[in-house]
Amino acid sequence: MATGLALPSPLARVRDYVLSRHWTFLTGATLFAMILTLIVFAPWISGHDPAKQALLLRLKPPSAEHWLGTDNLGRDLFSRILHGGRFTVSIAAITVVLTVVIGTIVGVISGRKGGFVDDLLMRVVDLLLSVPDAIIAIFLVAIIGPGFGTLVLALTIVGWTPYARLARGLTMEVNSRDYIRAAEVLGMSRSYIVFRHVIPNMIRPISAVSFLRFGHKLITVGGLSFLGLGVQPPASDWGLMLADAQPFLERAPMLMIAPGLAIFLTALSVTWIGQGLEIDRRGPRALTDTSQPPARRLDPRSDQGSGSPSDGGRKGKSDRASVHDRAGG
Repeated sequence: MATGLALPSPLARVRDYVLSRHWTFLTGATLFAMILTLIVFAPWISGHDPAKQALLLRLKPPSAEHWLGTDNLGRDLFSRILHGGRFTVSIAAITVVLTVVIGTIVGVISGRKGGFVDDLLMRVVDLLLSVPDAIIAIFLVAIIGPGFGTLVLALTIVGWTPYARLARGLTMEVNSRDYIRAAEVLGMSRSYIVFRHVIPNMIRPISAVSFLRFGHKLITVGGLSFLGLGVQPPASDWGLMLADAQPFLERAPMLMIAPGLAIFLTALSVTWIGQGLEIDRRGPRALTDTSQPPARRLDPRSDQGSGSPSDGGRKGKSDRASVHDRAGG
């Protein structure tokens, strides 16, 4: 009769994974899941047409019929918050996905190629980093006109640069590992090395940064829409709702509190997710200990036989350098 260890069920594996996460990740993921649920199922949750006007009900306070009250045209504010969140979150999400893809590709190419290609790409990154998102958005609005696509394009043009720097650094770190050199000696193709070894080593750090940048993008989208550079009426998002609420701040403060709180909670939730991923990657002191730079995460096999703990790192590096020099000679 065959015997063996019983494998945990899929539900048990999910439970163990969730319980092993940091509290910031769990709190942020729960809050963000609730917000996404409200946004996705807005037509079935709100119960009101966000564009339907009722001038006799304008600027009404919160009630059982209108949970957050009504705006200056009698439209249900709760319904407008849910439907407006679709535009704000969608713009930020699409921008983050595009910037991650572009930045990762540029960073990997820069880190793998080195030399002139690396210098050229990093100078382009430096140039784009010096240009604020708002300046790009204003320039594009003057040419194309305001709208959903304009915001996505404006935030993508500059937004990929931090990911390019991060991907370049991670690629160069992985390139220095012994098993990468062994793969090159064995004749493995560059594409195989990139997709088998380089990309998997940058998924966790890029995921953490992408969630942190997601919160920044949400605030930027809200700010640009507040200035009139985003979606245009009759469509609406949280930033445009803030702009429309200014004349009625004293009479109906909920018109400004509700969209502002929506931006704050959504940005806070994704920031907590990013911080939780960063803590899981670097340890509990990752976000508070800034006295020392984070240690390089090298392959454990590269430290074998490197000498005493006090000078093991330096000796291991010098030994590998001398072996490499002799092999090259």
